[in-house]
Amino acid sequence: MRVRGLLRKETLQIIRDPSSLAIAFLLPAFLLLIFGYGVTLDARHVPVAVVVERPDATTASFTAELDHSPFFTASRFATIGAAQAALASHAVTGIVWLRADFTRRLHSAPPAPIGVIVNGVDANDARIVEGYLQQVWAVWIAARLRTTGAAAAPPIDVRQRVLFNPAVSSRDYLIPGLIAMIMTLTGALLTALVIAREWERGTQEALMVTRATVREILLAKLLPYFVLGMGGMGASVLIAVTLFRVPFEGSFAALTGASALFLLAALGMGLLISAVARNQFVAGQIAIIATFLPAFILSGFVFDIGSMPLAVRLITHLIAARYFVSILQTLFLAGDVWSVLLPNALALALMAAVFLGVAQRKARKRLD
Repeated sequence: MRVRGLLRKETLQIIRDPSSLAIAFLLPAFLLLIFGYGVTLDARHVPVAVVVERPDATTASFTAELDHSPFFTASRFATIGAAQAALASHAVTGIVWLRADFTRRLHSAPPAPIGVIVNGVDANDARIVEGYLQQVWAVWIAARLRTTGAAAAPPIDVRQRVLFNPAVSSRDYLIPGLIAMIMTLTGALLTALVIAREWERGTQEALMVTRATVREILLAKLLPYFVLGMGGMGASVLIAVTLFRVPFEGSFAALTGASALFLLAALGMGLLISAVARNQFVAGQIAIIATFLPAFILSGFVFDIGSMPLAVRLITHLIAARYFVSILQTLFLAGDVWSVLLPNALALALMAAVFLGVAQRKARKRLD
């Protein structure tokens, strides 16, 4: 009966105070739209300078391939000096240089070289531009061989097949990770801010003088916000599938179970924060620093964990979002791969038990 009364009290408080609904539904949707449209690892319409020292039909066919590529926006320059000046001023990101003897040396051995100069300030962008230029070159060579009917052909016929993300779209890879990042923050905020608000208003002290036990109080706090968090998670998945067109290959049962485990861990972190901070501003700052930032950097969402030093890789095992990111990316892009899902789900269950257990231990019916 006490738990039922406490649940009714929390439900009425959520209805009367729309900030909880905003955290659960509006904040995830807003962040997903901002990050979903703003964060991408794909390069499109990269400005490049094209220098052709002796234009002819052969060079025109190659530069036409650049013009029709969705990856580049080509600008013509008369000399390599002018192109390098544009590169230095950041007017272009790369230079494609066809020397005067390009056509003559095209059929010689070794074949005609193409000069490629890229801005290496951003190493990742430089590698992407280089890869795209090599792809344009390969497509042009293949088309030229078909057109001319030349007998010479590469000795190896490479036929690529990209699994799980055939379009090689960074959005399909990033959106599932974004959902994990957003739910990490909102899950912690749901309990941390709300309980801190109760301390500020004095309603928490009134609750502590009742006959309800600490476990009953925590259960009544946890269940309503768990339902809100699952609702926000469902809305995020719906936006990902319908608005961003991210494929979902797994089962919704597996998604629901994994999301429930992760949300329990996130709510447990929020309860811990609320035991330390009894001010909404402080609780919000701690939630961002202790949950969102570590999850963003150490979950494998953007930065590859395998490339990190050993000490940092060990620390990533303490981040709940690491396991949830792996689960979401697997469910969205690969399906129900249980060899991946089960170990990560077990880790989330363990972390949820630890956070909730410590929160219960720290939450005492005392004012100090």
